[in-house]
Amino acid sequence: MVVTILMLASVAVWSAIFSHFDQASQARQNAQTVVSIINLTRTALLNADPDLRKDLLLDLATLEGIRIYPAERDDTIAPLEDTALLRALTVEVRHQLGPETRFASSWENMNGFWVSFRLPSDDPEDTTEFWVMLPSARIIRPHAREWMWWGLAALGLALLGTYAIVSRLNRPLKALAEAAHMVGKGDTPPRLGESGPAELAELAHAFNQMSRDLQQLDADRALILAGVSHDLRTPLARLRLGVEMSGAPEADADAMVSDIEDMDRIIGQFLEFSKQDSSETLEPLSLDELASELITLYARRGQELTLDCAGPTFALARPQVLRRAVTNLIENAFRYAGHSPELRVATRDGFPTIAVLDRGPGIPASEVERVKRPFTRLESARSNTKGSGLGLAIVDRIVRGMQGQFFLNAREGRGLEALIILQAAPRS
Repeated sequence: MVVTILMLASVAVWSAIFSHFDQASQARQNAQTVVSIINLTRTALLNADPDLRKDLLLDLATLEGIRIYPAERDDTIAPLEDTALLRALTVEVRHQLGPETRFASSWENMNGFWVSFRLPSDDPEDTTEFWVMLPSARIIRPHAREWMWWGLAALGLALLGTYAIVSRLNRPLKALAEAAHMVGKGDTPPRLGESGPAELAELAHAFNQMSRDLQQLDADRALILAGVSHDLRTPLARLRLGVEMSGAPEADADAMVSDIEDMDRIIGQFLEFSKQDSSETLEPLSLDELASELITLYARRGQELTLDCAGPTFALARPQVLRRAVTNLIENAFRYAGHSPELRVATRDGFPTIAVLDRGPGIPASEVERVKRPFTRLESARSNTKGSGLGLAIVDRIVRGMQGQFFLNAREGRGLEALIILQAAPRS
């Protein structure tokens, strides 16, 4: 757009410059033509036999298109159009023919380029004035504007070439922006083409290399965490078995077993946060059925959940990872609220949602975004709890991977609404 505006401004400036200098040259040439015709006509009339003047006037009108009429005081005339070219022309003609020279665009309702001249006489008071009509095409020639059509054609070709160049630059830049956006969301972008201008090709190559390095880094991280999990969970299992068989007082044994379970859960959260969910594709999923399955699962464990469902609700989701995200929210609610939460499935503004609601201490509005970051916990709001601070970060990462949104909203009175908004599944 900027290039187009600059090109149009450039053409406009060159047009103004050309018009300025061309008008001055054209005015001088046209003025010389007018003066020559007037002088020749005046000389012909002066030297012609008075009896043959009528025939001379007829020949001029027939052969040259020049008409001559005697001027009268009550002639009906119209002034010339007020343009820069005609102003320069009249000044130049008056300079050569005299200041008494008059001009008109119409005489007695006959349109043309009219110029007056006087025949000299021995008696200054008996000077005869005539009107000469010259064809307008001879004086106001259109060639000054003809080039504009060629200029517009050249401008059109230039704009077409500019569009082709800009398109060639914009396509890889747009693909690069989309790929960078995918990386920002934690997804793996497709490989970018490395053709085109040298600078863009080098940039695409560097981005592809960065993407490969990030994928390798994630794979190495997952491998390391898997190894750490295996190496830690095995001694933890032996430790738990040893505690249970140690014969220690039941209260002490239960406390140690609880600590071991917390350690095992934290290790599980580390592994869960490092997992890549791209292997599971997005597919239509019934959120009300998912909520019902979770209600049944927790009922078997002796933990009652309530369900508020507005009816069948379908979303585009990855079933297993979404189940893990909702389970994390339910576990958080049990841990921090101290009572059974509520599951709510609904549609908001055309988007399917699933939410976990509790009546716990909630989260201050100023801390909502911070608690979505890894290893973040609010000790002041949710005290006497253990964890790695990865639960909400895992949920946020899972939801963003499904092109959804995750919100933590304060409930009226007290409590928290953990809301997941997903993309609607296409209707079959």
